[in-house]
Amino acid sequence: MLKYFPLGDSAFLIKAGNDISLNTHLKIKSITDKIKDENIDGIIELTPAYNEILVSYNPLKINYVGLLEKIKSIAEDLIITEITKPDLIYIPVCYESEFSPDIEIVAERNNLTAKEVIQIHCSVDYLVYMLGFTPGFCYLGGMSEQITTPRKENPRNKIEAGSVGIAGNQTGIYPVDSPGGWQLIGKTPLKLFDPERNPEFLIEAGNYIRFAPVSKVEYDKILAEVANNEYRLKKERGNG
Repeated sequence: MLKYFPLGDSAFLIKAGNDISLNTHLKIKSITDKIKDENIDGIIELTPAYNEILVSYNPLKINYVGLLEKIKSIAEDLIITEITKPDLIYIPVCYESEFSPDIEIVAERNNLTAKEVIQIHCSVDYLVYMLGFTPGFCYLGGMSEQITTPRKENPRNKIEAGSVGIAGNQTGIYPVDSPGGWQLIGKTPLKLFDPERNPEFLIEAGNYIRFAPVSKVEYDKILAEVANNEYRLKKERGNG
């Protein structure tokens, strides 16, 4: 059952529960897509999260009561199904020592070799539940418990964009330079966020991603292609 919470005079929250699960994700995605399809005048932005959607609107174009009635009508008539097969996007990652200062920490904690860490990390299709924290940062679901590793006790002051890390039972990619405490195990030459690109974000909530290991030579080649806008993202298109 959905719950609605006003947030000031130009936003409200649609809450679909408290759990983080595929079922709740599909519900949030279905509702978000349906609202977008309705093209309601006055809605500024929809921001989906694990189990809720932030609806930002212009109160000079539509009032809270009127918009809430429209949203409730959409939600009540919606059948929650996985209507389309999501895209699977391949993210090239170089796991060589230059980019993986913490891979031995992950390996030792889990009684694995660095090679096994890489194999496990690349063996899963990760669901992108949401974007947040920094522009383009993907909250991923599905990482194997075999490589779970706590955050660093002393975070780094700067982690370079593209760095791939592990924190607890999560893995992710830093889309921009930022401080951080994740255990770094690799780096991608791709730009998850580029304000000069259309669209700005390489990955969307609802996509799946799979990490694909590449050598340093391949990494440099892709990096140059990205810089020259020549790189073609490898993906398997969903059917919809």
